[in-house]
Amino acid sequence: MAEERRQPLLVILGPTASGKTRLGVAMAKALQGEVISADSMQMYKRMNIATAKPTVEEMDGIPHHLMDFLEPDQNFSVAEYAALARSCISQVAARGHLPILVGGTGLYINTVVDNITFSQAPSDEAYREQLRCLARKEGVLAVYSQLQQVDPESAAAIHPNNLGRVIRALEVFHTTGITMTEQRRRSRLIPSPYQLSMIGLCCRDRQKLYDRIDRRVDEMVRQGLLEEAEEMLERGLSVTAAQAIGYKELKGYFAGEESLDTALERIRQESRRYAKRQLTWFRRDQRIHWLETDLLGDFEHLLERALSLAAEDGITGGRHEE
Repeated sequence: MAEERRQPLLVILGPTASGKTRLGVAMAKALQGEVISADSMQMYKRMNIATAKPTVEEMDGIPHHLMDFLEPDQNFSVAEYAALARSCISQVAARGHLPILVGGTGLYINTVVDNITFSQAPSDEAYREQLRCLARKEGVLAVYSQLQQVDPESAAAIHPNNLGRVIRALEVFHTTGITMTEQRRRSRLIPSPYQLSMIGLCCRDRQKLYDRIDRRVDEMVRQGLLEEAEEMLERGLSVTAAQAIGYKELKGYFAGEESLDTALERIRQESRRYAKRQLTWFRRDQRIHWLETDLLGDFEHLLERALSLAAEDGITGGRHEE
């Protein structure tokens, strides 16, 4: 009986450039769903090209939530995202539609689907300033290495340059004696409220994914990436937003210190590294049904397999009440 009461939730995930957006829209059309973004960068306004934010045409009439609601100078936490996402899931379900979580930010996805809660660890500003001082003197990796020692799993989920989150994870351990990883483990003892179907997109041949990434970077440049990056860097970005790949890599080019080709190759390289980190994170989750897009042929075959897997998990779609 408890299984029947759980809220159906479809999750479409995978590395950058794997085709999540297109499949999410197609699944929403087939299953009377609405898309909820699980991308930590697409929530920022005006950060459109670098984040591969779907266009109005790509959304194809399907409602998309948790995009374009933050200013680029605003920081945003995982806990804040999870609270908004859970509320959004409830609202979509209340309309009789299927909530579909689509994105590649693994920490955001797992926090939502596993019902992870975050304890209100007290802050210690003196300790935070001590860590900021260390970062200024010895570099951010000196702080990051401390997190790797005390909480390697959290360190693996946080980019080394995201100093704000690195410091917060260390602060949690410093003030409570309990790592964020252990807090998440304890919170997982509370059952998830969702009936899940998790579908992951990948390529059997990793080089094909990398080729897609390279083509995407070229397309971003054609769409106006340079202009967007220059504007964002001039405006100033929050610690969170500054992690977006496609802006900081162009600083040297804008300063006249290196060629455009060199800067763009750095974007491609960082995107490939990010894809590897995403796959490493997701591969640990045995609930994910993986679809190898390079072996499935055309998109219709991919959609058919995805719908079949969702049905096997009991996800049959929302209900329209108009």
